[in-house]
Amino acid sequence: MIAAFVLIVLFALLAIGAPVGFAMALAGSLGLYLIGGMDMMLGVLQTTPLTAVSSYELITIPMFLLMAELVLISGVADDLFRAAAAWLGRIPGGLGMATAMAGAGFGAICGTSTASAATLSSTSLPAMIKQGYEPRMAAGVVAISGTLAMLIPPSVALVIYGLLAEVNIGKLLIGGIIPGLIVMMAIMLTVLFLVWRDPSRAPATRAVPLVEKVRLLRLVGPMLVLFGIVTTVIYTGIATPTEASAIGALGALVMAVVRGHAGPAQLAHAFQRAAYSSCMIAMILLGASIFGYFFTLTQLTQGLVAWVGSLNVSPWIVMGLILIGYIILGSFMDQIAILVLTVPIVLPLIKSLGFDPLWFGVIKIVTAEVGMITPPIGLNCFIVARYAQRPVMEVFHGAFPHFIAHLIVIALFLAFPSLILWLPNRM
Repeated sequence: MIAAFVLIVLFALLAIGAPVGFAMALAGSLGLYLIGGMDMMLGVLQTTPLTAVSSYELITIPMFLLMAELVLISGVADDLFRAAAAWLGRIPGGLGMATAMAGAGFGAICGTSTASAATLSSTSLPAMIKQGYEPRMAAGVVAISGTLAMLIPPSVALVIYGLLAEVNIGKLLIGGIIPGLIVMMAIMLTVLFLVWRDPSRAPATRAVPLVEKVRLLRLVGPMLVLFGIVTTVIYTGIATPTEASAIGALGALVMAVVRGHAGPAQLAHAFQRAAYSSCMIAMILLGASIFGYFFTLTQLTQGLVAWVGSLNVSPWIVMGLILIGYIILGSFMDQIAILVLTVPIVLPLIKSLGFDPLWFGVIKIVTAEVGMITPPIGLNCFIVARYAQRPVMEVFHGAFPHFIAHLIVIALFLAFPSLILWLPNRM
């Protein structure tokens, strides 16, 4: 009864717009007070917050966020799309495919899907519409391409999952590389299929001279080198993910300075945004820690594991129901909020069913990508609609084919776990 009441309070706070971290901290504190009184609540509040934010691995998040902000001010995002468009533009739907490649490339140095979607909305979307692309299809491919930042390292979502699930963060980040490339190919093939069905959706673009193509590649070369260095030092074990994130931030700073975009005002803005986002995530983790302590005392997780274990059904059916639940939740809630709310509950169940937590973490993030484009609150679709000044339902319609393609990709990852686990297992 207490657990049900606290959950109602939590969702009521979220419904009225309370920040996720504060809502979880308040609801968890209330639950602790109802279970053990003031002494228990104060005892947890005095120790848990420090434990939650003093983790060495937590430094990974602000460093990757700073890296993303410094790359943004360097202006390489525009060059990234122009380079991809130059090489793929003559292929039917080439600008849409270039958007998927730019989304993967930007995700490799961004880590957050909303920033990626906003950047692609201001770069690739105007270029596609100017070229005569169907606005609905163009908006849809931008919305789904922005989600690649959640999967391709350095993914902030994977780092948060690793912290919550106590899974090796380095292996998680490396585990996202092959699935990220597969998802990118799925987006590109979906665009190709749509254009094959109706060539008028994507008129051909003008040919770009080879000299111009090479020049654009040279512009994005430093960013590709930076991504390669960060992933290589993690994969080979030369540096931990925390150390690699610091290397990435330093490299991004050098890139911004070399490109002449590192004035005092620009740097101050980048550091301020990175600090703001880092504090927000730290508060979410702090609130999740308090709420998780309450949830552990209620023993609801243990009861759920025991109940599912008593069911005479295949573990795969349970896994399917969990993923369907994640897609439904993702259409209503922020993905980081879903992570901190559900991972402490779902992970013991996943382990009891015999599934690998690392494998599940990557699949959960791919499922989260689907939630980012699912009505009624698919966040990426609203971001694209705002930047493109297009009706949001048009963006949802344009993203629907990619919704179907993502479900096929998720089924592929469920059927062949080695697609996720092969690379991490060779670290």
